[in-house]
Amino acid sequence: MSCLSRIAGVTRSRSDWINNKEVCDRVGLLQDVANHMQQWRMQYFGHMQRVDHTRYPKLVLHGYVYGTRSQGRPKKRWTDMVKDDCKQRDLDIHQATEMTQHRSAWRSLVKLLPMRASASPRQ
Repeated sequence: MSCLSRIAGVTRSRSDWINNKEVCDRVGLLQDVANHMQQWRMQYFGHMQRVDHTRYPKLVLHGYVYGTRSQGRPKKRWTDMVKDDCKQRDLDIHQATEMTQHRSAWRSLVKLLPMRASASPRQ
């Protein structure tokens, strides 16, 4: 939001406080950035599921990397994000994989905005 505020020419002082929706309206942002990224991810997931199994991107996506991870909390992978996106749409990854074979149904599912809590408590 700080980047969007700079683009809109809004200062974030207490005297002229403007809410996030107003900043998005001034910039002309029609959709939440997080929702937009989620739609792109779901579209690409559908594309990757329809790609031929011998293509390198699909081999890399479903491949296994040998070795050990560094200590600490594991980093979130792209497939973990896709699973979260599917869960927000009340699907599991297997149902979503089957649904990607039907393009029109998949597109309508991807266009649906997921139900989630608002990111900012000050809205």
